[in-house]
Amino acid sequence: MKRYSFLRSADVVTILFAAALSIVEIVFSARINLWFVFVVLNIILCSFIFTSAQYTNTHGNTGNAIIRLFRDWYLVPCILFIYAQASSITQFIHQRDYDDVLIMIDQTLFGVNPTQWAAQFAHPIITEILQVAYSSYYLFFIALFYELYRRSDHTDFQYGAMLVVYGFYLSYIGYLLLPAIGPRFTLHDFYATDTQLPGLFLTEYLRAFINSGGGVPAGVSNPAAFVHRDAFPSGHTQLTMVAMYIAFATGTKIRWWLFVVGSLLIISTVYMRYHYAVDVLAGMLFFLFTIWSGRKIDHWWNKGKG
Repeated sequence: MKRYSFLRSADVVTILFAAALSIVEIVFSARINLWFVFVVLNIILCSFIFTSAQYTNTHGNTGNAIIRLFRDWYLVPCILFIYAQASSITQFIHQRDYDDVLIMIDQTLFGVNPTQWAAQFAHPIITEILQVAYSSYYLFFIALFYELYRRSDHTDFQYGAMLVVYGFYLSYIGYLLLPAIGPRFTLHDFYATDTQLPGLFLTEYLRAFINSGGGVPAGVSNPAAFVHRDAFPSGHTQLTMVAMYIAFATGTKIRWWLFVVGSLLIISTVYMRYHYAVDVLAGMLFFLFTIWSGRKIDHWWNKGKG
């Protein structure tokens, strides 16, 4: 293992997940039209990770600035690339969605459909606040890792990156195993959302932006056919809690801001109809497993490099 000591733990889990995803795509190649393209892109991604890590390890701060920047921040576009890949192929692998199972679990646990129950509390001010909180998801990580990156010692930055990227990949496994589109398509009229849950100023625009990012083209008559299958678990819940954990564990200045906005974000997942309540509960369990196993993996890899 020491011969690969230039790799960080986040690099290792990324390479392993990309390899595992490629194997899945090869196995189900008869159902996935672009399987070959995905596999080739995954190979290119892993090659870039390996070569840039080796280059920066050899040249240090004297190496090419662009390569060093890629080395530190490639995980941002990587997470988005692998998310789009995993959440889109799962529909072709299973050839069905499992929303009916999640709805049944919610009704068994709570006796109601939580998103329908939450509608009684709908108010434009509440909607505006929660929509903004939900939309701030990726800002969490930008703000968190910008602060960690500015520190002279990048140990916390690398440790936090490992937990976040590992947590994202775990959530993608959930998407691959149990594809679902969420209650805004199954329990509610998707195109009535703006009427039933109106905000004040930003809600409609933020909602449209999120719909687009989730794969739903504007104005299509069958949005459920396009949306990514990423309801279970609630990655917003899981990774928001991971970000809050890192913020407090590393003593960042923004930890209380993350706690307040993150708590609102978790509430918004059900109120805004993006997730079933069981998705949120699963996201919390995935969070606990992410921290427990992620810390062990990071420690094991770094210990082996010594």
